[in-house]
Amino acid sequence: MFMCTLLTSPEKRSLDPALVESLRNAWGGGDAVWLSPDEAAEFSLPAVPANRWDVWADLQKLDVDLVVQPDEGRRKKMLLADMDSTMIQQECIDELADEAGVGERVKDITARAMNGELDFDGALRERVGLLAGLDADVIQTVLQTRISMMSGGATLLATMKSNSAYAALVSGGFTAFTESVATHLGFDENRANTMIVKDGALTGEVGLPILGKQAKVDALEQITARLGLSDSDVMAVGDGANDLGMLHRAGTGVALHAKPSVAAECDVRINHGDLTALLYIQGYSRDAFVVPA
Repeated sequence: MFMCTLLTSPEKRSLDPALVESLRNAWGGGDAVWLSPDEAAEFSLPAVPANRWDVWADLQKLDVDLVVQPDEGRRKKMLLADMDSTMIQQECIDELADEAGVGERVKDITARAMNGELDFDGALRERVGLLAGLDADVIQTVLQTRISMMSGGATLLATMKSNSAYAALVSGGFTAFTESVATHLGFDENRANTMIVKDGALTGEVGLPILGKQAKVDALEQITARLGLSDSDVMAVGDGANDLGMLHRAGTGVALHAKPSVAAECDVRINHGDLTALLYIQGYSRDAFVVPA
């Protein structure tokens, strides 16, 4: 048995009941269950429709996300999340680069690396090299003035953790940021790269080994082994090319507002919903959400 979930932005709540019924009838689905009025609904299916991606493309024009997945095991026991442009709205290194006066150069490298056009390790070294000499105190300034959480993240964490799930933040960014974000959102652990600081300034060097695409897969393997979980118990979420390894490996890999080349490789693509979409596709209704104070 499969489950079809339709959802839209929680800010717009523009999911038309007539659209849900029309698709349910066309695909021979079960009765529609509304997870949130005008925002998210689901219905069962006996098989994956042959025209799924054609319908998906049509619904994108209406600002509606469509996810079809096996019903069994869709509620996960572990969340493995990227940080930059996933749990937070920014790319931390780009924000540091703005402070260092090399913002445009670094943003271009970041965009190309996240789209898979550049080697991740080399691109990271090049970008950090451009920050050499920047006062290390700027990191705190950026955290306090430039970094904002992605909508729905705190609710995603609180809801999954209240249902006994484990949450790990894995980033190709830096521990100076992941430690703060992980604490703020309630992650159980975090992994990221380190920037070398000497005499109160960034040296332009990255601590070794560099945590890139493979490190995220390693994190999935190591954490699941430690907790006695399987890959199928994991929901991974990310947006960049360096996330593809963990997105492919996890039971459910979610491309969230991802680069087109990344989304094209994933069966679960969220372009309009926020991070609470990851709860809807697990079958949580809005009244089951745990919203932090």
